[in-house]
Amino acid sequence: PVATAASGNPLLSTLVSAVKQAGLVDSLNTAPELTVFAPTNDAFKKIPAADLKKVLADKKTLTSILTYHVVPEKLTPADLAGGHATLEGRELMVGGSGQDFKVDGAASVICGNVQTANANVYIIDSVLMPKS
Repeated sequence: PVATAASGNPLLSTLVSAVKQAGLVDSLNTAPELTVFAPTNDAFKKIPAADLKKVLADKKTLTSILTYHVVPEKLTPADLAGGHATLEGRELMVGGSGQDFKVDGAASVICGNVQTANANVYIIDSVLMPKS
């Protein structure tokens, strides 16, 4: 399942720690079908350290940000462009085609359609922030 698979990828160790901190491992591993936009460690490094520490300490905000990266259906590259409702409740927009996709106009997909038992994972280069 997706959270277990991510823990085996060294590029996603910050994301895995955040998912554990928010208590989302079981939810992600047991959901039947997901699409996960997974920010790399470098994506988290773009956030000022003090801000990141504050978010990691605030479970409600952290959960909101993390669930904004998850769509409750498996999206193939052919389905990716367009608006998608997230587990957080808001919609995120994906633009592009082929090998070139942008999520919310900010994050580039650097590796796409990674299959796990219950999810399609798209590795992205920026952390997505739900718009308030």
